[in-house]
Amino acid sequence: MASDLLYILLLLAFSGFCAQADTLSNVKAKNVLNCGVSTGLVGFSSTDSAGKWKGLDVDICRAVAAATLGDANKVRFVPLTAKERFIALQSGEIDILSRNTTWTLSRDTSLGINFVGVNYYDGQGFMVKKSLGVNNVKQLDGATFCLQHGTTTEMSLADYFTSHNMTYNSTLSDTSQQTKVEFETGRCDALTSDRSQLHAIRTTLKQPSSAIILPEIITKEPLGPSVRQGDDKWFNIVKWSLNTMIGAEELGINSNNASTQFKNPKILRMLGRSGRLHKHLGLDKKWAFNIISQVGNYAQSFDRNIGKDTHLKISRGLNALWNDGGILYSPPFR
Repeated sequence: MASDLLYILLLLAFSGFCAQADTLSNVKAKNVLNCGVSTGLVGFSSTDSAGKWKGLDVDICRAVAAATLGDANKVRFVPLTAKERFIALQSGEIDILSRNTTWTLSRDTSLGINFVGVNYYDGQGFMVKKSLGVNNVKQLDGATFCLQHGTTTEMSLADYFTSHNMTYNSTLSDTSQQTKVEFETGRCDALTSDRSQLHAIRTTLKQPSSAIILPEIITKEPLGPSVRQGDDKWFNIVKWSLNTMIGAEELGINSNNASTQFKNPKILRMLGRSGRLHKHLGLDKKWAFNIISQVGNYAQSFDRNIGKDTHLKISRGLNALWNDGGILYSPPFR
């Protein structure tokens, strides 16, 4: 009896895995992409005054929807805290996680997920109030830090202070909004997180000019979308959707000129006007054209969400193309 029960449980588990394994078919059957995003991080995933989701991470969701369903608007956004995000992906509640998440060895190997690439190269930093009179991290020995629970920030902060023979205290919150409230109400001396998140939080303070972001960056934080392990076809689709946005910028293709009659053979292959690249992904030949025409290339996404003309005013830095002083790079479309 016990062995029969075990067999049934294993069969059900295997059936559930198989049902999730063909994510593309499931997405097409639902005619919507379920995408996990943050609970609200300006520039990356947040809602505007009309309730519409926008941001650098949101654009990845829209790109995948454009590639698979032909419509960048066919996305159901699922707001998730740092603690909830991986469970939601593992359980099949979402089809892709695109939520300012750091690619690490342990996450890539022990959670049953695969990172498809990097859409923002970041690093952990520190924000303090000007009134504290602090100019560098070394002056924060013995300080209390606000930080988000369930993130790499906790371990990195501990590693840094231990290696520099410094002490600290911490107060943990579940969301970036809560860490902001803790910081503003004086529950901590400094707020530590990815610098992109610090820039976003600073813009939403009651008095943004009252806080400064210290110059030190203490970690590497490659942020990127991830999918469940066990579905290589879906992994390839999401990976090459991201690569399309990066590669399109390099080739000079954007949402304004995607319909142009190009002669460059590299562009023709990417846009599906020659070759059979779409066959390798199991998609329509216009999959990449749909991404570029409906969502835009990486530069367009960066500029409208977090660039110098936005409230965040973030420069491209490492996130510039590899041939323009950065390290952003897409494998070739051939």
